[in-house]
Amino acid sequence: MAALPVYRWRLAPDGYATRRQLRARGLRPGGQGVAAQLERPRRRRGPLVAYLYRIDLAKPVRPMTPARWAALAKANAARRTCPACRRDAGYVIPPTLGTCVPCAYPEQYAA
Repeated sequence: MAALPVYRWRLAPDGYATRRQLRARGLRPGGQGVAAQLERPRRRRGPLVAYLYRIDLAKPVRPMTPARWAALAKANAARRTCPACRRDAGYVIPPTLGTCVPCAYPEQYAA
């Protein structure tokens, strides 16, 4: 296998894009392999690396189906449900607490 072409930061030729750039255009890599590599030098560590894909081989993003929307809504509801009191907190429960704020600090929320 041949080595990937490596370009310096902001010097990649037209026709290549990162995953985020493809997504902003409504595209996805679509099974193609990495076509090139972008490197941003840093002083004391190794360079930052971004992988580039060919835009002409990219495919459109698949549309969300009703089943996917339902699964996403269920996953977000699970992130808002407190495991201690089983109530919807109304916000995503912080992983550092593991429970809603009233359950994490009951002395401050005692009625």
